[in-house]
Amino acid sequence: MSTFKQEPHKLLVIPGPIEVTDEVLYANAHPSMSHVSADFIPVFGDCIRMLRELLFTQDAQPFLIAGSGTLGWDQVAANLVEPGENALVLNSGYFGDSFSDCLRTYGAKVDEIVAPFGDAVSLSELEAALKQKKYKVVTFTHVDTSTGVLSDAKGIAATVKKVSPDTLVIADCVCSVASEEIRFDDWGLDVVLTASQKGLGTPPGLSILVASQKAIKVFETRASPVTSYYGSWKKWLPIMKAYESGTPAYFATPPVNLIYAFNTALKQITKQSPSIEERFRLHRETSARLKHAVEELGLKQLPVKSSVAANGMTACYFPDGLTAADIIPPLLKKDIVIAAGLHKDYKLKYFRIGHMGISAIDSTRRDVDKVIAALKESLAEAQAGKNASEPVLVGDLEAGLRRWPAPPPGVLPMLSPPITLDANLDLTATVTALRRFADMRQIG
Repeated sequence: MSTFKQEPHKLLVIPGPIEVTDEVLYANAHPSMSHVSADFIPVFGDCIRMLRELLFTQDAQPFLIAGSGTLGWDQVAANLVEPGENALVLNSGYFGDSFSDCLRTYGAKVDEIVAPFGDAVSLSELEAALKQKKYKVVTFTHVDTSTGVLSDAKGIAATVKKVSPDTLVIADCVCSVASEEIRFDDWGLDVVLTASQKGLGTPPGLSILVASQKAIKVFETRASPVTSYYGSWKKWLPIMKAYESGTPAYFATPPVNLIYAFNTALKQITKQSPSIEERFRLHRETSARLKHAVEELGLKQLPVKSSVAANGMTACYFPDGLTAADIIPPLLKKDIVIAAGLHKDYKLKYFRIGHMGISAIDSTRRDVDKVIAALKESLAEAQAGKNASEPVLVGDLEAGLRRWPAPPPGVLPMLSPPITLDANLDLTATVTALRRFADMRQIG
């Protein structure tokens, strides 16, 4: 057992990357090793097997490729959708916009159902669209990191299966795997794509995708060539099968050290306490606690109702009169790192807090306590500063002064200098005037 401990650092509570355990970070520092060595092959193979366990699937095919979560979009667009085929994107934020753009780049004909800001696309809208046109794929973002909106993955898959059973159900789960419940086989998902740096608690750099056997068959029977080189499953499928079977294979070098770190993270999630089911519960409880705290602070959440609010992150509007500059830098001075808004139309109006992985499940760290306390202090400081800088109108000051009692005889002639009111009177001048007036009235 390693005694390695991370250096003290600012608490990272953005919606990814997230805090990682000492064990995962230590595994990432594994000595350099050949990607085809006998020691590394079972580490890679175990990652494939544990990933199936995490997503509750028996026979889906994982792909672990060096890259960001965005590479998952390219894999879907290049391997499962042929140029000219129809794709339907359920858009609940920035990442719906981006997935649509990716699909169009590869030649798909894309229709979008765009949810109102802070909401998810309804199942009735999805059903209506499926009845109007045949789609090769339906894509949705399980948790859109830009809005904190949670889509109904189970309901979407069931609706597609009922209305258009040949259509593939593609779930962008970059911000939901290991923090939200996902049951791949039971729900009938065809692709779950994600990345290492969020709920999976691993440093960034690993693109992770799991495809159903139905999706693999669609890939294998496509009429036209795959439209990507690096992202082609024709290249990567033999590699994944080889590593899982215990033999080396090569197309492009995998991120060996990152695979070691990912293996450690998956063992913590699937083999240690808390269990996967307990992790889901702890994420829900942590989310509810933080959301209750921000409500008590008077903050309005971005999701329009609790049923579409993610459990691994919280998005809140800034209070009236305050901006990112009033909240985020003061939190940074308190060693708390949160994220600003991301959605192009609203990014200046809200901020985001991540609570995934160890920040959600390890109460001994007190990460959420620290965030709540620092946020409360920062909001109070910002509001006090705002109040101190607000001008006081002459009419308001005059009305207040007139309500005070008359001075005792002989006091007024002793005043010097006289109180004067100015149209641009600021708070400092106002306080000075009030103090002099209080002295004059002898009321302290």
